[in-house]
Amino acid sequence: MPSRPTTGTLMPYIVLFAAILLWSSSFVAMKVVLQYFDPYVMIFGRLTVASIALAPFYKLLRTVRYQPGDWKTLGFMALCEPCLYFVFESNALQYTSASQAGMVTATLPLLVAVTAVPLLGETISRSMMIGFCMAMGGVIWLSLSGTATESAPNPILGNALEGLAMCAATGYIISLKKLSFRYSPHFLTAFQAVAGAVFFFPLLFLPGTELPTSFPMEPVLAIVYLGVCVSLGGYGMHNYAVSKIPASKTTAFINLIPVFTVIMGWIILGERLNPQQMAASVLVLCGVLMSQYAKRR
Repeated sequence: MPSRPTTGTLMPYIVLFAAILLWSSSFVAMKVVLQYFDPYVMIFGRLTVASIALAPFYKLLRTVRYQPGDWKTLGFMALCEPCLYFVFESNALQYTSASQAGMVTATLPLLVAVTAVPLLGETISRSMMIGFCMAMGGVIWLSLSGTATESAPNPILGNALEGLAMCAATGYIISLKKLSFRYSPHFLTAFQAVAGAVFFFPLLFLPGTELPTSFPMEPVLAIVYLGVCVSLGGYGMHNYAVSKIPASKTTAFINLIPVFTVIMGWIILGERLNPQQMAASVLVLCGVLMSQYAKRR
C-alpha cells in the first residue's frame, strides 16, 4: 500500500490554503475600507502596518546574502506586487463588487501558464488554450452583464482594472519563483512590504488623494487586518509555499479565491450576482478547470 503523505509534505499545502482564505477575505475588507478612505491611504496604511509588524524579525534578515544582479528581479517583483497590483485592484474595487473582482482572479493561473511559454520555455496544450479562452470570455461576459449598483457603479471598468491587477500578479509570481531559490520567504515578504510602503508614500500627496480627517474604528481595524493578516500573513505563507512546492500547483489553489470571495461577499456585504453573471462565473471556472485537467494529463 502507498504510504500516506507525511505532515512535512502536507504542511506547505495547508499553509497555502490558509493564505488563499486570507486573500479571499481581502476583497471584502478592502470594500469596507474604501467606504471611508482614499485607495492610496488604505494601501499605504496596510503596507506600513505590515512593515511595523515585521520589526521583530528584522534581525533574522541580516543573514540574507544578496546575489549580485538580483536587484533587477527584486525591483520588478515589488513593482508588480504590491505596487502596480494594489494600484489597479484598489481602484477596481471602487467600481465593481468584491464578488466580481474575485471571479476575475480565476484567470491568474491561466495568465501564468500562457506567460511561461515565452519566458520559461514551457509548452501549452490545445485544451489549456481553449480553457484560457473560455475563462477570458467568461470574464468579459461577467463584466458586460453587470448592472450599475451602489457597490458596483461601473463593473466594466472595475473588472478591467482587476484584469490589469492579474497581469501584474503574473509578473510577481514568475519573478518570485526565480527568487525563492535564493532568498527566504521572510526576506521576500519584508522586501515587498517595505518597498510598497516607500512607493505609495509620495502618492499620498497627489492632488487627487483625499487624506482622512477622522479615523473610524471599523476601517482602521480593517486596515490593520489587511496589513498584519493579509499582507504579512498571506504573502508570507504564500512565499513559503512557493519555496516548497511547484509553481503550477500553487497557482491552481488560486482557483479557490473566487469561490471563497463570492461566499464572503454574500454573507458579509450582501452582494448578489444576477443570473447572467452566475452563468458567466460558471464559464470562468469551467475554463480554469479544463486548463488544470490538461495540465494534470
